[in-house]
Amino acid sequence: MRILAIDPGYDRLGIAVVEGDPSRPTLLWSDCVVPDKGLREIRLARVWNAVTDAINEYAPTALAIETLFFSINKKTALGVAEARGAILSAAGVARLPVIECSPQQIKLAVTGHGGADKKAVARMIPQLLSLPNRKRLDDELDAIAIGITGLASGLLRR
Repeated sequence: MRILAIDPGYDRLGIAVVEGDPSRPTLLWSDCVVPDKGLREIRLARVWNAVTDAINEYAPTALAIETLFFSINKKTALGVAEARGAILSAAGVARLPVIECSPQQIKLAVTGHGGADKKAVARMIPQLLSLPNRKRLDDELDAIAIGITGLASGLLRR
């Protein structure tokens, strides 16, 4: 199974492609997309294009995305919801099945504990797969964690 994993965001979009066994996944590619500030529709088009480009290049069998959680900041929550819409639209055009992952599922899949903090998840990722040595933003690491969770979820649904 090959998963295109997305940590949805309006300001930054974590994106990763993982495949294989969830206990020993392989990272094919990851990045953090930062749309230029400006018009909302242009930013959302950049999100859609980034997801579509990844789908076309890596031919995933499913898309995994973190579920939307409600933020105190309504403006941020609205932007993330709009970005999710662009992402889900790209998946729909490509006819990709979507795996929704809650924050607790992601923490459980990566660390074995659903109440783990973000630092524990980030520390565990290099233990589960080989990461090229370079600086990564949290959004990119979150996408990799979502991909690992997607692999585990995909195995459960077979």
